[in-house]
Amino acid sequence: MRQLPLPLALTARLSPVAVLAVAGWALTSGPYAATPATEQPPEQRAADEASPSAPSSTAVPKAYAAAPAPCDSVPKATVTSLVPGAKPAGKEIPSTDPKLRRTCSWNALKGYDYRWLDVSYEITDSAKAAQKAYEKRVSEKTGGGDVPGVGDSGYSVVNLATEDKQETREGVVMVRAANALVIVTYNGSDFETKKAPAADEINKGAIKAAKAALSALQGATTKS
Repeated sequence: MRQLPLPLALTARLSPVAVLAVAGWALTSGPYAATPATEQPPEQRAADEASPSAPSSTAVPKAYAAAPAPCDSVPKATVTSLVPGAKPAGKEIPSTDPKLRRTCSWNALKGYDYRWLDVSYEITDSAKAAQKAYEKRVSEKTGGGDVPGVGDSGYSVVNLATEDKQETREGVVMVRAANALVIVTYNGSDFETKKAPAADEINKGAIKAAKAALSALQGATTKS
């Protein structure tokens, strides 16, 4: 069967992963520090000193200390169904910090049908930092909707792009679980008809991969 060249946008595409850091600020002294309360009588001070002290504030341990192996996150049967013709092992994308950011890609052209699947993990310092990163990503991918029953927050969006009269439909699913993010990108094209797969097919495929990736995260040995 005649093989058609892939559009440049598809052959060069990578899903970048970004991690946002969040810093907390506290006023501890100076002219704007809280005014001391009225001095207590000796008896009250003695009673207070005898009572158990309040627990000291300590850093909340991270639910996830490191990203799991992304190429093991999606079952082989799922990879085969979503990306026909792709090697189930996938290909991990090099990362500057594999402990915090890891991505695996699967792509294949079978006949005239092309499919691409990315699964990425991001590990942040806290659930607050992960939520902020999640909200920023959602704001950049408007037009989608919530995905119920996945992690602490889930969102999916599907878009259609056309290049040289060739349609490509891409779905993105983002999930936050505690201090971790799972990002799945799934797209496809038909080079015979120049049409893209149906939006429902792409959306359901991306959500299926995201659920598998989330399950791998929750079952990883890196969970503390």
